[in-house]
Amino acid sequence: MRPHRLRLPHLGALLLAGLLAAAAARAQREPDVPYVPTADNVVEAMLKMAEVTRNDFVLDLGSGDGRIPIAAAKRYGARAEGIEIDANLINTARAEAQRQGVAGRVTFVNENLFMTDLARATVITMYLFPSINLQLRPRLLALKPGTRIVSHDFDMGEWAPDGRLGLAVPDKPYGPPSSQIYFWVVPANGAGRWQWQVGGALAHRHFDMQIAQNFQQVEAKVTIDGVPVRAANAKLRGDRLTFSVGFEYLGRETWYEFDGRIDGDEIEGHVHRREERRESELKWQARRVQRGEVGTGTREPQ
Repeated sequence: MRPHRLRLPHLGALLLAGLLAAAAARAQREPDVPYVPTADNVVEAMLKMAEVTRNDFVLDLGSGDGRIPIAAAKRYGARAEGIEIDANLINTARAEAQRQGVAGRVTFVNENLFMTDLARATVITMYLFPSINLQLRPRLLALKPGTRIVSHDFDMGEWAPDGRLGLAVPDKPYGPPSSQIYFWVVPANGAGRWQWQVGGALAHRHFDMQIAQNFQQVEAKVTIDGVPVRAANAKLRGDRLTFSVGFEYLGRETWYEFDGRIDGDEIEGHVHRREERRESELKWQARRVQRGEVGTGTREPQ
């Protein structure tokens, strides 16, 4: 039997396929953002702004030499992981974690950040480009309400931050000698129509609330037995919703201050009743009877 020989056209096709696969692999490994180290005072401010504790899992996207995950573990006792596409920087970060005695609480993964499972994190830190932030934004908004996100220097377009801080950075390698830190808390979906009753003097009256929501910004309109009443100070931070309702009752101005946690289509919390010199507190439970859409905007960053 004669030995099998691969025909040249087949060989050429295989070579071409191999070259294309190698090129694709190289393209996947190209960094989306150049490595620029974050100043130590910025690292500290980012972790403080996120209120990191030993109960947190910090995920740093584009971790470079690992200074943010290492600081989260060493200074706050958190567990942390750095995602970095440059294998040389991964080796540097692992060696530094070992040197600083936190290798047991910090891991570094050589991975494209767009392939990373973000849902594990309670805190996400990043120093990326505005365009990358916007690509990540839908995935970040889909995380568990209450997840904290901190970005060095770049915002997320129309998603206004919950906090912002400017810091002097004299040795910054580019741009002005200062940095901006942006902070967000992933909001729950509170949009739609909610209904409830409370005890006390209003035990037999029905509350109806319509919430319009854009990112974490909310506006509430409330009626009692179909009659519009004043609603003020509506705020949403993670899954916590607070607002006030004011109206006249028996000739007296009465304010109810609602504070509850959104869990799917349920809210559970308490309501503080304030009437002249009298105050009381009641349990509060509400149910969503109609879901609404949360606005997320489309504006590109400036």
